[in-house]
Amino acid sequence: MSIQYWWWLLALGLGILELVTGTFYLLVIACGCVAAGVAASLNGPLWLQCLTAAAISLAGAAWVRRSRTGAPSRLPAGRNADVLADIGERVQVDAWDANGLARVQYRGTQWTARIASGQTPETGEFVIQEVVGNQLVLSRH
Repeated sequence: MSIQYWWWLLALGLGILELVTGTFYLLVIACGCVAAGVAASLNGPLWLQCLTAAAISLAGAAWVRRSRTGAPSRLPAGRNADVLADIGERVQVDAWDANGLARVQYRGTQWTARIASGQTPETGEFVIQEVVGNQLVLSRH
């Protein structure tokens, strides 16, 4: 069997392993193997095939590392919808007390809610903007 087919098989195996692990690093190494397979099909020497695989893999790994998918969010955890699924959910407020707090029904239980700064405490539908401890911070958005 020609060496180019070994590169293709290695790329296929890494691609399947990528689907199991969920990281992009194996995907870029598989792309490096594809590039090496192309170099082998063009009758490039083995050192050029390995150099091509390494260069593409290293460049791809650097790209994955610098991409925003792995960057931490700039939002604090209490406001980050990626951390808390409650952010953006709607709740109904029937009444506010004198301290600017309300009791709202959310996810099958009563929660203490407070109004976000700059908002007026009125009755009606609100959106969860932030979760601070066991309190929901609500806004009209």
